[in-house]
Order: sequence, then structure tokens, then C-alpha cells
Amino acid sequence: MAEHLDLGKQAEQLAATFLQEKGYTVVARNFRFGKAEIDLIVKKGIFLVFVEVKARKNVQFGMPETAVGKHKIALVKRAADFYVFKINWQQQIRFDIISVTFVRDEPQVTHFEDAFY
Repeated sequence: MAEHLDLGKQAEQLAATFLQEKGYTVVARNFRFGKAEIDLIVKKGIFLVFVEVKARKNVQFGMPETAVGKHKIALVKRAADFYVFKINWQQQIRFDIISVTFVRDEPQVTHFEDAFY
């Protein structure tokens, strides 16, 4: 279990760094609302982006991004609605997925913009 948590935290840090290098500003990490957690909330231009980070040590059972199902999407959207209301965000929002695979311990980061629609 601890290894799984370490992998997740490592993937979240890689995702944050990746996004920052692309000009995004991290405004929140691990934002919780009820049973929902949003891994990263970032901002770039007119967009507030809610990012789900998924990681796998190998792709034997599929790519990480395929693990984001309808239930998880619904939870993230609910938490995002609350966050948008809380900060009174008046511009665009988007839901992205960052997929991190560790093939031979070399991380590969893939960014899926507007992934929930």
C-alpha cells in the first residue's frame, strides 16, 4: 500500500512539474470535497483546469488514463462545481487527465486535455 501511495505522490509531482513547464500555475493540490479528491487544480489564461493524475508501473492491465471511470468523473465534477462556486470563478473550466507510466523506472507523462467530454 505504501508503495502505491509513493507512486501516486511521485506521479502527482511529475504532473505538476510538467504542467508548470507548460505555463500552468498550480493553485491547489489534493483538493477534497466530500468523498471526492482533485489531484491538481491549475490555471492558465482563461482556464481553470481540474486534473486527475493516474499512474502505473507497467501497462500490462491497460493505460493509466483508462482507470478514470464514470463514478470518478462524477466525483471530480461535483468537487469542481464546489470549488468554482467557492472562489467565484467566472471564466472557462476544463477537466484533464495526466497519465504517468514508469517503464523501466523512466517516467512517461501524457497530457489529455478536455478528457471528460
